[in-house]
Amino acid sequence: MKITHYPETDSIYIDLSNRPSFETKEINSDLNVDLDESGRPVGIDIHGNASQYVDIANIQFETAKSKLSNTQYSISRM
Repeated sequence: MKITHYPETDSIYIDLSNRPSFETKEINSDLNVDLDESGRPVGIDIHGNASQYVDIANIQFETAKSKLSNTQYSISRM
């Protein structure tokens, strides 16, 4: 996943996958979701006024692995 912020337009694009976009669905005037040929989401576009929806300065990332590191559980491959 990759998040790109475009400050000049106050927009954010969130790449969810490296699969190509086939179709874009407009959710509302500020939000689009890009879908692949199978209808799976590959990207989210918050275009214009992104800072109203996302606290850009304080974006934090957590993974399941980091959440589990302080517990008795672990993640293993099957």
